[in-house]
Amino acid sequence: MNREATIIGAGVAGLTAACALAQRGFSVTVLERAGALREVGAGLQISPNGVRVLEALGLWPRFEAISTRSDRVELNDSTGRPVARLELARHRPQDRFRLVHRARLVELLEQAAREAGARIELGHEITAPPAAALLIGADGVKSRLRPLLNGPETPFFTGQTAWRALIAAEADAQPMAQVFMGPGRHLVSYPLGQGLRNIVAVLERPDWQDEGWSIPGDAAELRAAFARFGGPVPGWLARVEQVGQWGLFRHPVAAHWQDGSRALIGDAAHPTLPFLAQGAVMALEDAWTLAACLAADPDQQAALARYQALRQPRCQRIVEAANANARNYHLKGPTRAVAHAGLRAVSRLAPTRLIERFAWLYDHDPTAL
Repeated sequence: MNREATIIGAGVAGLTAACALAQRGFSVTVLERAGALREVGAGLQISPNGVRVLEALGLWPRFEAISTRSDRVELNDSTGRPVARLELARHRPQDRFRLVHRARLVELLEQAAREAGARIELGHEITAPPAAALLIGADGVKSRLRPLLNGPETPFFTGQTAWRALIAAEADAQPMAQVFMGPGRHLVSYPLGQGLRNIVAVLERPDWQDEGWSIPGDAAELRAAFARFGGPVPGWLARVEQVGQWGLFRHPVAAHWQDGSRALIGDAAHPTLPFLAQGAVMALEDAWTLAACLAADPDQQAALARYQALRQPRCQRIVEAANANARNYHLKGPTRAVAHAGLRAVSRLAPTRLIERFAWLYDHDPTAL
């Protein structure tokens, strides 16, 4: 096979696509504007549907070494009182849920892509998408390729602002994700291994309008916004020294993912709110599916059409589910009380029901094409 692919962007989507395509014999070039693949963002939750891609790429042993397991998800109210518990390890023992630092995953994918023969060019500023037989836009929410396929679009500001921080993890940190839900705000935290804990906190705040991962924030402002939260939250926030801040915007899933010679993957195709922990996982799924479709069909136009047909409905469903969580986490007043009481009852009387609501998400095997 002597087919070429040029990928814009060396994040999770772009590097996974580079690895998957290069392993199939494609000549792959990745163009990344950053001079180094530095840390952007912090923690990631990788559910079984994403782990299957890493395993199919032959990367599971290395990924297992840089990540830590996630045994459960705990939902709590703002005081720290339990609301519901999703027992991942107990109720889905066949599955692997992992927690990982984004920088470690990017390093792993970069190494794997290079080992497979991909060429990665750093410090390559893209002023206009280059001409290529196959051009893949893995360049995120501010993609230069997406408008060429879909025209100009204006994202909708959700009225929510997020903070992200890393702190030192406790020596006895439990392998789980914890969510603390309050009126108009919530906080998520989980250990990443290697002595680190990830914190993401979201506040309804209509005066913030910037979108991006690396905008410096104010740790004191974060502490003030969550000053009434209980449980372990005050202790965590007291240890925060540096924090990033960004506005949360709702983008439509792209109507057009490809045109026969150009294709979108990851956030360039379907940016999602961070309330279902599927952003990086969708990128992994996209990359594998795109590579599999292209390898299976020498007719590139037909392969790209199949890729979009396979991915678009699923990603639309995931984005909508994340939007729903954004509402459910921030309920207020009597609605909040009723919803939390209902969750407590379900968690106590039918504990498997909560996790099985997401069987459609976790049981998906993108490698079974």
